[in-house]
Amino acid sequence: MSIRYDGKVAIVTGAGQGLGRSHAVELAKRGAKVVVNDLGGSVDGSGAGSEAARSVVAEIEALGGEAIANGANVARYDEVQAMVTQAMDKWGRVDILVNNAGILRDKSFAKGELEDFRLVLDVHLMGTVNCTKACWDIMRDQGYGRIVVTTSSSGLYGNFGQTNYGSAKMGVIGLMNTLVQEGGKYDIRVNALAPTAGTRMTEGLIPEEAFALLTPETVTPAVLYMVSEDAPNKTIVCAGAGAYAVARIVETDGVWLKPEEQTPEGIAAHWDEISSPEGERQPEAGFEQTVKFTGKAMQGLGLVDK
Repeated sequence: MSIRYDGKVAIVTGAGQGLGRSHAVELAKRGAKVVVNDLGGSVDGSGAGSEAARSVVAEIEALGGEAIANGANVARYDEVQAMVTQAMDKWGRVDILVNNAGILRDKSFAKGELEDFRLVLDVHLMGTVNCTKACWDIMRDQGYGRIVVTTSSSGLYGNFGQTNYGSAKMGVIGLMNTLVQEGGKYDIRVNALAPTAGTRMTEGLIPEEAFALLTPETVTPAVLYMVSEDAPNKTIVCAGAGAYAVARIVETDGVWLKPEEQTPEGIAAHWDEISSPEGERQPEAGFEQTVKFTGKAMQGLGLVDK
């Protein structure tokens, strides 16, 4: 059965080109009404203009779809609120939010300026927070919402020269993890995309042959799935060049150490057991770690049966 979004309203940030444009166009092709948001700035976030967003709207309309352009800066909550109000005034609901807008200010941590660090956090992390916050009550009230945050392998695994970007991209994972718990009873599902695509943000960073394979269009199907009615929840989907995977944060089973071994030396002596992947699992909530550790302690102290 084909996945469609008839009657649904979607907001896609940073949709003037690259990944965002691809997401917006494909959502529209499948029936969604789309707010095409784009500040129109350069890769480093400087400048602004509405031509890119208007061009995508024209493309969608030429395909028979419905779309409106919006130039809100996602780092400014008042502008984001106005964007959401525009969508509500036009179509009366917001069902899908794809947080895609981003900038780059790459430099090694030693050479980078704190001002650039803050700006990258403002756009990627606070931009995602702002857009999600502006849509949250609407989705709660209507009992339906699908949200995608955009993370990155730079956040999940690290990438030289991208401490600011990586910090922001890991931050949205923490946001997702808790939003999933708070939105569950309202059928608000939140997932994360970790894309690898040949866009203006990656041009010149990867070999030309690989760049040609990493089209935005090969990433977008992951987004379309994550905002569908039968979407997963709290899932990090990695996508690029037509390949797809899921990334997980797991915790080893760990061991309880006797009081006399609860020292750095004791940890060193038991490190192989502590770090062993055997029995590792993906916790569903932070409190599970507390339950596990206290359970191990109580067993070790003989307070409960093993």
